[in-house]
Amino acid sequence: MRVFALTLTLLLMLLQYSLWFGKNGFSDLHRISDEIETQRSVNVNLQKRNKEMYAEIDDLRQGLDAIEERARHELGMVKEGETFYRVINEDQP
Repeated sequence: MRVFALTLTLLLMLLQYSLWFGKNGFSDLHRISDEIETQRSVNVNLQKRNKEMYAEIDDLRQGLDAIEERARHELGMVKEGETFYRVINEDQP
């Protein structure tokens, strides 16, 4: 009877070890749960960026105002007949 009890105890300990520390155990569950939360936050940021990009694409497709604004701001372009003034701050070296 003692051998049977010892065998069952060892089997229980082996199963508990596998449950807590083995492959697909609780330690893996917690690690993967943390990875999922991290990936979800990354996905939220990427979805926000994608929405902003789609809105900018729609603006560029719909009207010339967005294209003109972009040309003026990023490329420094001016319309024909306009005068461009650059104001320089004297405090800056």
